[in-house]
Amino acid sequence: MTTQRNSNLLRYMLGFIGVLQIFFGVMFVFLPNTFAGLVGLEAAPPWALWMFTMFGARAFGFAYGMFMALRDPARHTSWIIAMIGVQAVDWLGTMVYLLNGSLTLMQVSTAAVLPIVFIAALVTRFPRRSASAAV
Repeated sequence: MTTQRNSNLLRYMLGFIGVLQIFFGVMFVFLPNTFAGLVGLEAAPPWALWMFTMFGARAFGFAYGMFMALRDPARHTSWIIAMIGVQAVDWLGTMVYLLNGSLTLMQVSTAAVLPIVFIAALVTRFPRRSASAAV
């Protein structure tokens, strides 16, 4: 029962992260300056939009990975590990810019908290081989 509940929570989290990746992919590829305005930032210079497009492509790739892992977490642990790493870098980067005063808590919004929630859920619910499967 507990294993099933852990699996369901993991799948829910993977799906939620996947949806967020699609959202950010769309925002950064198609509406980067709209997104900047929504969080109270100035429009990005035209050259920076190229980098946003590249980030958006990667966000779409990670969305794909999260949906693959959602279907079979034990088979796609590499995607889960990669997302744990992405979330750790996201959070650390957010903290640097927040603490040095470049951004406000209002601007970083959920980026100050959600990566920690995601890391905790992905690590604590990470698919582990049972003792009988390891033999």
